[in-house]
Amino acid sequence: MTVASPSATVRVMSPEEIAARPGGETPFFQWPQRASVFAERAMRLRQLARGHAMGDFLGFAADMAQAQQLRLAALPDLPLPDAAALDQAAREGRPPLSAADWPLAAEWRGVLQALVAELRATAPAGAQPALQHLASADDALLDRHADALLHGLLPAGGALDLAGAPIVAAALQVVWTHLVLEVQRRWTEDGRGGAGQPFGRIDDAGLCPCCGSRPVASITRMAGDLLGQRYLHCSLCSMQWHLMRIRCAHCGSGKHIAYQSLDAADADAEEGSSRAAQAVVQAEACEDCGHYLKILHAERDPFVEPVADDLASLTLDLLLSEAGLQRHGVNLLLLFGEPEPPPDPGGA
Repeated sequence: MTVASPSATVRVMSPEEIAARPGGETPFFQWPQRASVFAERAMRLRQLARGHAMGDFLGFAADMAQAQQLRLAALPDLPLPDAAALDQAAREGRPPLSAADWPLAAEWRGVLQALVAELRATAPAGAQPALQHLASADDALLDRHADALLHGLLPAGGALDLAGAPIVAAALQVVWTHLVLEVQRRWTEDGRGGAGQPFGRIDDAGLCPCCGSRPVASITRMAGDLLGQRYLHCSLCSMQWHLMRIRCAHCGSGKHIAYQSLDAADADAEEGSSRAAQAVVQAEACEDCGHYLKILHAERDPFVEPVADDLASLTLDLLLSEAGLQRHGVNLLLLFGEPEPPPDPGGA
């Protein structure tokens, strides 16, 4: 496979055209659906797994997503920010459920152990050691791994490092998706539904306004007035927030954006360029900062799902990395590389 660059042939509306479209202001948020958010991911993963080189892993991820859906439905009440805390976060331009700062409730470990128990019955042999390690780990070790993931680091030390990190991350995804949905539910029940949203824009448009995490990818919407509008999909809490097309999610520049996608290595150049221009999964790459974020086109395939399609297009990431581009997004279900050192509190 090769990376095709269809930037010269892609027809994408300009920011001015998008802004001038009728239908009123584009909604800033697209909320996850409690009844289906992980179930839809599981369905898409199973669809993509058929005949895929990573089929076994995608199938395991599908089982995990289905287990996440069950856990989301069974979560108890958890501490939430009150109205004053939400208002203060909005004034300060920061996410009120920050992954790095919001206290992690002990119930998260119950979610993790339930996921482990459900997965052990069907997981492939390669995943069993990590599941066994998680099942026997003490609370302190699990909390250290969770804290590392929530701060954007790989868990350090022990057999969990890479094999078990996606399972820990899956439990954290359930918890943060629940938190976001519960904040919205209580906001509405308190009669504030007509007074805007409990979450608002934050200073960094490339991070989730709810929890401050990086997106996994972006997705264009296909319904009604949202046709063609691009939303970033949070890697942790499943919230989607609007960001203008042809705008780098990492640095905010819209000057030098190119779209790249996968194509067969032996494809005819003209035919390959045409296919690349209509690819379901593309990388929106910024020449100014050297970062990229995948963009999925629901108008080309209505079944695309950000986490699933990102996993299934890992080859694109590898080729872009070889070309010197850095990924802005993160997929918590497939982490690789060395742990980043923690920041120096002294600023040295």
